[in-house]
Amino acid sequence: MQLGFVSAILGDMPLEQVLAFAADEGFACVELMCWPPGKADRRYAGVTHLDVTDFSAATVTGIQDLLRIHRVAISGLGYYPNPLDPDPAHRALVSDHLIKVIEAAAKLGVGVVNTFIGRDPTGTVEANFELVKQVWPPILDAARRAGVKIGIEHCPMLFSADEWPGGKNLASCPAHWRRLFDLFPDAPLGLNFDPSHLIWQSIDCAKAVREFGPRIVHVHAKDERIDHARLHDVGVMGLGWHVPKLPGLGDVKWGEFFAALTDTGYDGPVCIEVEDRAYEGSLAARQRALRQSRKFLEQFMG
Repeated sequence: MQLGFVSAILGDMPLEQVLAFAADEGFACVELMCWPPGKADRRYAGVTHLDVTDFSAATVTGIQDLLRIHRVAISGLGYYPNPLDPDPAHRALVSDHLIKVIEAAAKLGVGVVNTFIGRDPTGTVEANFELVKQVWPPILDAARRAGVKIGIEHCPMLFSADEWPGGKNLASCPAHWRRLFDLFPDAPLGLNFDPSHLIWQSIDCAKAVREFGPRIVHVHAKDERIDHARLHDVGVMGLGWHVPKLPGLGDVKWGEFFAALTDTGYDGPVCIEVEDRAYEGSLAARQRALRQSRKFLEQFMG
């Protein structure tokens, strides 16, 4: 496995500085964010380390030169919008940009693009699967042509009132993963596996890894802490009772998780995703979060 990090937490650093930091700190790879340039609509979104809207041959050469200089690889390209947004016009914009990210990955020789399946939070599961059948075939066709795998992250995207009650990502649990893979059996579709999203859903991480191991194309390393006092107050239907933390500071059983990964033969990237508010006060604190996470995870990765 190769240890890296998700570039979103260093959104105020340009690409060259991100790669230099990764090299200096001993990271093998980075997942680079590819949002359309502009204002973010939520935390950790809107970061553009690769602008795929203007991806010329000269741009590709320049990026490849930086990768060679710093000896850091790109684990995948990341863009995490809602492709099943209730607004058809917004859905079209998202799909168009996601296809540009896929095409950029192919030009760079990057084999994975990570994203969300999406969800209309006001619709039923069945209605959303019907929407998947409309929206996703052209995206998967683009990935097939490009020779790129789509890594679906399984965060339910249910953190705030505007995401209630359904969340904004349908692919949140094993039952829905099975349906997606059955729906598109020959598509280049896999999982960007993050154990933190299963902790608060009471889903066994190691069991899920063992079932879906062949489908895992990328891994995020993030922890999740259950705030039991808050949970007592609001119940499982409430908000704010689970908190993203650095690896080792939450409730993920990391030994079991890595044992399952190795048992299934996974040997790809494991990228630290920092969303821990305790480390957001400054750039130095966010960089420290990456160092701390690296030191913790190295015990499982050698």
